[in-house]
Amino acid sequence: MSSKESILGAIQGLKLEEKPLPDIPDFEIADDLVEAFTTALNANKGTVASKEEIEHLISETAFSKIYSSSPAFESYSNCQVPQHAAEFADLDLAIIEGQFASAENAAIWLDDSNLDLRAIPFITAHLVIVVKKENILGNMHQAYDRIGLTKSGFGIFIAGPSKTADIEQSLVVGAHGAISLRVVLI
Repeated sequence: MSSKESILGAIQGLKLEEKPLPDIPDFEIADDLVEAFTTALNANKGTVASKEEIEHLISETAFSKIYSSSPAFESYSNCQVPQHAAEFADLDLAIIEGQFASAENAAIWLDDSNLDLRAIPFITAHLVIVVKKENILGNMHQAYDRIGLTKSGFGIFIAGPSKTADIEQSLVVGAHGAISLRVVLI
């Protein structure tokens, strides 16, 4: 018997008393989840906008390529999901639905069930995510409980536009993804 086998055998032979895991308290952060979400999103360089504000943005801005999978904005979509993400390299505006959000840090959950193409939130110049107000949760503990053990090939929390900083801490917004994030709460 090798030393590895003897060590593993000794460990397996131990009769340890099972101890229950500690209870995790519910860390509620605010009474008004919409207000807390808005504050966190603003801190992340994103903004909450109304449906009318997004419609005005679309009418006043020369977006040549707009994609929407959100029923609330589908009339503005002027392109279909391509076979290859590279065909969306010039996507100006994407409007998608978020499943739920955390008021704690404004993180919005997206997965394969609401993303027709995984690259959409990253490849578009400007991103709009539509979230139902009743789907704003207090914190990330509740968010992970909501995800649970769902089987999805892809999932991500997005909490603002793309941001990066160099060694001198010069913040650059939009370097690796969307330049702006607007969230419509319905």
